[in-house]
Amino acid sequence: MVARKNPARKATQLRNPERTRELLLQAAFREIYRSGFQSAGVDTILAATNVTKGALYYHFNSKEALGHAVIEEISGPSLREKWLHPLRNGSDPIETLIGIVRATSVRPEVVRGGCPLNNHAQEMSPLDEGFRKRLAKVFHQWQQGTATALRKGQSQGRVRRDLDPEGTASFLIAMYEGYVVLAKNAQDPKVWNVGIRNIVGWLNSLRVARKYKRG
Repeated sequence: MVARKNPARKATQLRNPERTRELLLQAAFREIYRSGFQSAGVDTILAATNVTKGALYYHFNSKEALGHAVIEEISGPSLREKWLHPLRNGSDPIETLIGIVRATSVRPEVVRGGCPLNNHAQEMSPLDEGFRKRLAKVFHQWQQGTATALRKGQSQGRVRRDLDPEGTASFLIAMYEGYVVLAKNAQDPKVWNVGIRNIVGWLNSLRVARKYKRG
């Protein structure tokens, strides 16, 4: 049997190139997350979107360009939405960070898949300078945004003044991503639950100690 083409859908895509581009990016993200960039199939992405190969290469001149755009337009913004926006708007950086860590999904499929940024970095940073530079930019934004929030917390008397904000932010990212990798390798949400408890305990240690008056 030959699958019938949907002329109306194809016409809509032709009239709405932005929508077509977004469909390709979302499908590419899912395929890369599932299979890794090198094993991601262009035909699989096209089948998921009902987009022609010509349309794909109209928007992205190569598979690498598509992968770079996934980082810039999906993975990076997703991280900023999860981490940096709450930190920018929150009044207490420690409470905000604890909330972010606790909100990380422990669903089995998420644990199996791991962190998209971490997956990208481990697979592609040694192989492709375009990937490496884009990932470095996202990790730098994550580190700097967290450091800025910690520095603000210090000025408000909420975060210990003896801490180096940049170093503390880097350690948090390393600890968070490390537990994600451990849980992915173990294929066990319990590993991530242990990680959450340990990270939250460490974050609580960053608070300014409260002084109690003796009555």
